[in-house]
Amino acid sequence: MKKIFTYFSLAGALTMASCTNLDETVYGRIPKDGFGSTPEQLASLLGPAYSNLRGYVDRIHNVEVTTDVGIVPTRGKDWYDGGNWLNYNRHTWTTTHGPINDIWGFLFEGGINTINQLIPQVAGNTKAIAELRSVRAFYYYLAMDTFGNVPLITESTSGAVSTTPRAQVYAFVEKELIESLPELSDAVGGSYYGRINKWTAQAILAKLYLNAAVFKGTPEWQKAADMCTSIISSGKYTLAADFLSNFSTKNEISTENIWAIPFDRFQAGGMNIQMRTLHYQNKGTYNLLADAPWNGFCTIAEFYNSFSNEDLRKKMWIVGPQYGADGKPVKDDNGRDINYDPNMTKDEMTAADPEFQSVGVRLGKYEIQRGNTVNDQDNDWAMLRLADVYLMRGEALFRLGKTAEALPDFNIVRARAGVVAWTAAQLTLDNILAERGRELAWEAWRRNDLIRFGEYNKVGSKFISKFMKEPNPKTLLFPIPQQRRDANPGLSQNPGY
Repeated sequence: MKKIFTYFSLAGALTMASCTNLDETVYGRIPKDGFGSTPEQLASLLGPAYSNLRGYVDRIHNVEVTTDVGIVPTRGKDWYDGGNWLNYNRHTWTTTHGPINDIWGFLFEGGINTINQLIPQVAGNTKAIAELRSVRAFYYYLAMDTFGNVPLITESTSGAVSTTPRAQVYAFVEKELIESLPELSDAVGGSYYGRINKWTAQAILAKLYLNAAVFKGTPEWQKAADMCTSIISSGKYTLAADFLSNFSTKNEISTENIWAIPFDRFQAGGMNIQMRTLHYQNKGTYNLLADAPWNGFCTIAEFYNSFSNEDLRKKMWIVGPQYGADGKPVKDDNGRDINYDPNMTKDEMTAADPEFQSVGVRLGKYEIQRGNTVNDQDNDWAMLRLADVYLMRGEALFRLGKTAEALPDFNIVRARAGVVAWTAAQLTLDNILAERGRELAWEAWRRNDLIRFGEYNKVGSKFISKFMKEPNPKTLLFPIPQQRRDANPGLSQNPGY
């Protein structure tokens, strides 16, 4: 099997009835000493808590296009979608923006509500409860990060709920993770692949503490550094020799990925980044045997050029003239050679614009599965990596004034990338933010980072997309979707919307 841990259905575990003996007891609750006593059974029980996370690629990952990392330009009739993608990149979204409403549904309906229903089903199983609380805490971390004040719901309910202040949600996430840590496994891989173990929970806590000043108004740099040190000192993870191996179609063997979301092109679909980014005619380049790609997501010159030519991470981009499997140039619908030119001059192009089909550097960070017979791929989503932990600790130590201690954390990551080590004088906040961008591009942390550094909507910032309209303070948070407020008037809207 490609995946040792997969997301099983809960239905069989809850029924547990014989198909030949109709008098067999049917359980509505898992017995304390019953199913779930082995790692494999526990993985089966907890499957529904994790399966929704595959939607992260469709929901949270899309938020990269609100940053300098990515853009989905309108190409003739393609990718307008009611202006949703342009509004994302321009920061002109409204309370009825469809993808933002989808994020809310992913977090609360598919994630938090599901877990609130599961917890009573594993009453008495302290390890299962700890794991479920930790997954729910991660969903609340994302909710607090994207929406700020959100409803804090810990049981299944259909009644009206009100929003809870962001600082209280922060405290809830911290409490849930810290209280769960003693019951979480310290095992890596095996039946724990794709699940939250002790080290994953500590990585989430590191993210929480790193952004504490944003979330609650008080920094927690030392706590962030301490969590990172615990993970690094454990020896459970090592940096992969090859940066791109962490995103290959067989990246379940990565020694660096602390938490990955398992995908399988036949049984657990949704990993289709190659379809979103490649030009239609790249179907032949990679011998894609299902549909033609959709020619959407890309990166503009300003971000692409932040990589030096010596930086091995620059290989994550697909740039320049494109060729078919036969070695001949690939042409667009107008007979022009396709050339992925970084220099995009418009974010909304008509068929009259010569560049409209092929401009923009494309994403190749996740290995493209050649000869694929379906649109989905086998790459697992790298949610949290050891390289990020090094960079988080380095940043926290630098902000504490411990430059000499911080420097090795950045240089170990830079050494793997093949670029020269920094000196202490080169360790600045701007350089740290740029380095995080190069290492973590398209991993869905860029918005989070830009806000922490005060650059997300800063007038004149070199980290702002050139297509952003006049920056507005309100965009530090997304609006509470109007559809959700119509259904629940107790939800308070964020300022400015």
